[in-house]
Amino acid sequence: MDIAITKRKENIAEYILYLWQLEDILRALQFSPEAIYTTLIAPRKELDEQQKSAFLIWYMDIANLLRQEGKEEKGHLEHTLHLIADLHDLHLRLQNLPLGAHYRTTYARLAPELPKLRAVIGNPGMSDTELCFRALYATMLYRIKGEGGKKAVTDTLEFISPVIAELAALHGKVERGEEDLFKE
Repeated sequence: MDIAITKRKENIAEYILYLWQLEDILRALQFSPEAIYTTLIAPRKELDEQQKSAFLIWYMDIANLLRQEGKEEKGHLEHTLHLIADLHDLHLRLQNLPLGAHYRTTYARLAPELPKLRAVIGNPGMSDTELCFRALYATMLYRIKGEGGKKAVTDTLEFISPVIAELAALHGKVERGEEDLFKE
């Protein structure tokens, strides 16, 4: 919970990837309150009993959302998909606004790689932004498995990471009022 709050404030992309990882962890723990407590909460010695209880409630809320949305086995919460849609909207706006000049240059390096990526990941109706997130998440899973040196993984990091990092940074600045999308 504390990690999610911090990531949401600091970097929307890391927040989304963190929640996706948490979804998979909750599934692996079969949404069991006992397993969640033992695995995710009890090892955190800095938490008092009241905080531990709040964390368990938060994890169970996410587990319940996954159930309500029919995503007990796979898929991502609508919350994160809406955030990605917001980021994609920003991506589209940056294609035409003065604020997006540097972003467009960064994105231009990735654009030729997207058809290959789409062929691997599938789902032709998926936005480019969601496609990038799915590739980043797959890359993260490969790294966890110790397969981070594969060419597909290094290519993903080389082309996608800079685009998503810049998009997330701009999103944060706009959200905090540090940047105005429409200033000349």
